[in-house]
Amino acid sequence: MKPFGSGARRICGVAAAATAREMKFLLRQALRYTRTVELRLDWLRTDHERQKFLSWLQRTRPKGAVFVATCRRRVGGGEFAGDAGAELHWLINARQAGCQWCDLEVETLRELLGKSVEGYAIPRKVMLSMHDFRRTPKLPKKLSLPRHGGGDAIKMAAMSRTIGDSVRLLKVLRHSPHLVAVPMGEIGLPARLLALREGSALAYAPVAAATAPGQVHLRDFKELYRAHKITRKTRVYGVIGNPIGHSMSPLLHNTGYIAAKKDAVLLPFLVERLDDFLKAARDLGVAGFGVTVPHKEAVFRRLDDCEPLAQRIGAVNTVTIRRDGSLYGNNTDYLGVLHALEKKLQLRGSRVLILGAGGSARAAAFALAQAGAEVCVCARREEAAQALARAVGGEAVRRGALRSGRYDAILNATPVGMHPQDGASPLRAGELHCSVVMDFIYRPAQTKLLQIAAAKGIRTVSGVEMFLAQGIAQWELWMGSRAPEAAMRRAVLRALQAEKQKRW
Repeated sequence: MKPFGSGARRICGVAAAATAREMKFLLRQALRYTRTVELRLDWLRTDHERQKFLSWLQRTRPKGAVFVATCRRRVGGGEFAGDAGAELHWLINARQAGCQWCDLEVETLRELLGKSVEGYAIPRKVMLSMHDFRRTPKLPKKLSLPRHGGGDAIKMAAMSRTIGDSVRLLKVLRHSPHLVAVPMGEIGLPARLLALREGSALAYAPVAAATAPGQVHLRDFKELYRAHKITRKTRVYGVIGNPIGHSMSPLLHNTGYIAAKKDAVLLPFLVERLDDFLKAARDLGVAGFGVTVPHKEAVFRRLDDCEPLAQRIGAVNTVTIRRDGSLYGNNTDYLGVLHALEKKLQLRGSRVLILGAGGSARAAAFALAQAGAEVCVCARREEAAQALARAVGGEAVRRGALRSGRYDAILNATPVGMHPQDGASPLRAGELHCSVVMDFIYRPAQTKLLQIAAAKGIRTVSGVEMFLAQGIAQWELWMGSRAPEAAMRRAVLRALQAEKQKRW
């Protein structure tokens, strides 16, 4: 039996703020998505704010809600500066205010008489928590409640240095019915979303400010990823890259799954070592994954088979994991480039410069060459530029030649200018002698490069159109049906617009 019930109740919203007023607001927000809320009393900046909030909670007592009181000390990774006695004081107050559960770190338990919570008037249900903010330690096959500790559940939160670390932590859930498993860090984020599927008693998601690395906002946790509905039958996909936090692929794909009523989810994987991901993908049941910088060419070398077009390009952005575990590759970047650029330019006979020689640049070069354009390539690594130019019958161009060279279009296929370094541009105004500038970066939609080009009166093409075209093609390839394009496009454009307004 699960100690917190089933379904959405196993999603625990985390309310953490400096003032009682802010905590009240966050609690109300949390209850819109779940009936289980952790109240981080240690985040409240003074004892006065703690007392004010708990007094309000005692008067209000929202019906049907389960509250977990936490007043974690700094020795356990929290914000509370007091000692163990002061922590227990606030947990006792939390029980009087209506909190049914409390989170007590093992550091505090060891300081209690008899190393047990028995006899203390803290909330009746106790979760004993262990945190390792540096690594995932060696774990036993099963984590059991201590015989004399008085706990009702155990929480193990550990930093994932590799995706394999996350898998190890999730495997413990199979034999530990009262365990809450929390893989921490951005690398551990996908496993956080899969933890409920594996049997975790709870999964945490902040209402506002993150209280631990790699957390997913409560709204997205429930409504975009639908983590509480992921089962063994759910088709799990991913997008891999380094960095990956900027990617809107989860928003694009998951919006499509929801609109089309598909039992599927796409998760973002920060991948530092490709082998680490490929090994873990099978353990996590990943059915396919999108590929972004810097893995497109490296993944190509690991494929068992791929479509003829991807074979010629030498890079893929879409991988399907077949039932026998083999990897099959496709390249939908090719379609994205053509779809975005042909609206602004007659490609046949045009002279197009591609900046970069990575996987996206290769897809663009082959797409343009096949469309009849004259392709020029400029890259930081001259040998890479020459190799790509030869492959498409084009020309390698040195950076210095851009000050005098003339092109119909210039395409940026490098990550320079990508969020969060969106104040950078790969080219200066004096190097833009063309009619059209296209940036493959879609976040921000209006990059510094496009701003410079627009100021010179040059027509611009945002990477948003390329992103949408390749992502929709990828969705249809995996789902085997037409994508709900309108809903997917609307979600991405709305998110980009909201981000732009926030900057202003």
